[in-house]
Amino acid sequence: MSKLVATPGQTVGPFFHYALPYEGSDQLVPVGREGAIRLHGTVTDGAGAPVPDALLELWQADPEGRVVQEPGSLHRDPWTFTGFGRAATDATGHYSFTTLEPGPTEAGKPAFFAVAVYARGLLNRLFTRAYVTAEDGSVADDALLTSLEPERRSTLLTTREETGFRFDVRLQGDDETVFLTYPGH
Repeated sequence: MSKLVATPGQTVGPFFHYALPYEGSDQLVPVGREGAIRLHGTVTDGAGAPVPDALLELWQADPEGRVVQEPGSLHRDPWTFTGFGRAATDATGHYSFTTLEPGPTEAGKPAFFAVAVYARGLLNRLFTRAYVTAEDGSVADDALLTSLEPERRSTLLTTREETGFRFDVRLQGDDETVFLTYPGH
């Protein structure tokens, strides 16, 4: 009887710009809609160089903290908020979403954006969270955040700006973003 040998994994990219984006995928709400904000940032590799061919997926609650379960993410309309979006990075590693500020899904907990990152060289997508900071830069208590060392915790915090939030993703190296593991992924 012959013994089976594991085969090497294959990376998940860099084909994202060809197959996964769709028209309006980065606009969870139309630009200019009341309450619209911008979530944006840069994806960098371990050397700090921009990653020009990454793709980020965004899931989020609505402003009242409800997890939206409306169909229609692939066929946007100006009135249905689905809580899902997809944005590719440009040549400088920058991405941007137009969305609504999420509300906390539980009382006393911070609101967050759930983010998945696809990039060249990865064997699977990476999961993380971008926690919404208050006007004073603080966040409420959260089991995940309080389990991390303060310097690691900061990699999951957004920076509040006039038009929304900034969230940079560092794939490895110094200040690597904290990535989460989910069973089966």
